[in-house]
Amino acid sequence: MRIAVMAAGGVGGYFGARLAQAGHDVAFVARGRHLAAIRERGLVVKSAAGDIHVASAVASDDPKSLGGFDVVLFAVKLWDTETAAAAMRPLLAGGGVVIPFQNGVESIERIGAVIGAPQVMGGAAYIAATIAEPGVIAHTGQMARLRFGPVLRVQEAAAQSFHKACIGAGIDAEVVADIRRVLWEKFVFLAALSGVTSATRQPIGVIRSDPDLRACFEAAMREAWTVGRARGVALADDLVAQQMLFASGLPVEMKSSMLNDLVAGNRLEAPWLSGAVARMAKEAATVAPVNATLYAAVKPFCDGAR
Repeated sequence: MRIAVMAAGGVGGYFGARLAQAGHDVAFVARGRHLAAIRERGLVVKSAAGDIHVASAVASDDPKSLGGFDVVLFAVKLWDTETAAAAMRPLLAGGGVVIPFQNGVESIERIGAVIGAPQVMGGAAYIAATIAEPGVIAHTGQMARLRFGPVLRVQEAAAQSFHKACIGAGIDAEVVADIRRVLWEKFVFLAALSGVTSATRQPIGVIRSDPDLRACFEAAMREAWTVGRARGVALADDLVAQQMLFASGLPVEMKSSMLNDLVAGNRLEAPWLSGAVARMAKEAATVAPVNATLYAAVKPFCDGAR
């Protein structure tokens, strides 16, 4: 299967490397020092699930030079969505599909507005991974899972083909019938995790062990759950309790990708996470004061280091 990864950060780099290791024709879109290192030494993944070295990784900063692909794993930061979607068009020239594995719940519509809805499926990635240094992806913990699914019936065959490729590569993957519900289930957790860890500059172990921070985290999830239900998403009554239980099993040192970006002086995804919860709460005529406060706390850093 021909698979393009846009881009080769923590999510795209990890799963793209697994697929390349299994023999699939994988190309990575990257830039700067990361691209230079991949071209010179290949792409390296450091993981408790097994290290990988894609020695002859195909990588470029120009999607037009790579040709067409069956599937594009779209894993750019949320603030770069529209720009990257426009640059991605040549990768889909042969009629392939794109699966966004981004944070947030608005990627399907945002990408579809640029390239057309029929080529956009939905996807959710569950992994703690980041670029440790140029050319090297560091995977924290054991969690590494993909869930994805068609939005339109015409996409069903592509979803099944990609699922087969993932299973063959040893990736924990699942095709789901209601991908929008899955996206919201992740969003409820991730928006809160990103907001609380970034506002406090602390990992999940500190958050869940402090009664006040734990209560803040749970309240932020409850607000997102309320917004999702108000928008007609069939979220389970006990979803927040389930997510709190899930959080209790995460590595104590786990940080959100947004906290990593904050520490590195990079741009932040907050406007589409806690900021989006606050925005959508207003649209639904409800309130989300915890998320609004978490967003306000990191808003001065959203454009990165000045």
